This record gives sequence, C-alpha cells and structure tokens, in this order.
Amino acid sequence: MPTRKKLLVVSHAPSENTQRLREAIISGATHPDIDDVDVSCLAPLDTRPEDIQSAQALIIGTTENLGYMAGLIKDVFDRCYYPCLESTQGLPFTFYVRAGQDGTGTRRAIESITTGLRWRLVQEPLICRGEFREEFVTRCEELGMSMAASLEAGII
Repeated sequence: MPTRKKLLVVSHAPSENTQRLREAIISGATHPDIDDVDVSCLAPLDTRPEDIQSAQALIIGTTENLGYMAGLIKDVFDRCYYPCLESTQGLPFTFYVRAGQDGTGTRRAIESITTGLRWRLVQEPLICRGEFREEFVTRCEELGMSMAASLEAGII
C-alpha cells in the first residue's frame, strides 16, 4: 500500500475572491482521482515550522500588497525560515498571487526567500493579475490538482 503524502496549502485569503481561489486550490488538490495525498490548509498565523517540515509539498497563496507579498505570508517566512532551513531543503512548492497590479515584486520576493531555503519551484507560479476573473478560479483548481497529482505520482 502506498504511503500517503501531505500537501500543505498556506493561504492568505482576506476577501471573498481570494477565499474562492483558496477553495479552488483545495478542490483541485482533493480531486476524487487523487487517492494518496492528504491536503491540509492553514492560515498564515496558524502555520508553524512543524507543519512545513511534515509536508512533502507546499502551495503558498498570497495577495500582492504594495508590490510585495502579504505581511502575514512574510510573517510565516520570518517565523519558519531558520527552523526549516536545514530540514526542508528540496521541498517541492509553488505559489499563486492575487495581484491587482503585475505581481512582479511579490514573485521576486517569494522566489528570493525560497531560494535561500533551497526549496524547489516545481510548477510555474500563477499570477492572477488585474480585475478578478472567473478564469482565476479555474486556473487555481488546475494548479492544486497538478501539484497533488504530481506528488501522488512521485514526479515531485
């Protein structure tokens, strides 16, 4: 029997639309065809180093705030960086950004921090730019499904 793997979603979702994106990620990751992946979702303030250390893959969700990631996501990195530095090297991850502008600063900041952690970006980040569109929900669901299916198959 295959060992169940854990996919952790850490998502800052302060609005109805960002909550919809988070739910789409979870919906995709818990697709009925994916059997051997446990998906858990935590708010940034509830995320501890042990949560990240026990995961086999991670999806981070954030808003773009003043050209940067949400302060609560930055707080996760601030609290978890050193406890996770040695124990999570190679952790497969991706992220999505709800960006009112272009998301460039947010992407650069997340990639800089995760490079220091030596995590592996295994899927192109999803940047949901501009006015909210239903397409964002569909693309988040696809991102969640892809990450979970890849984890289950041992690709990541």
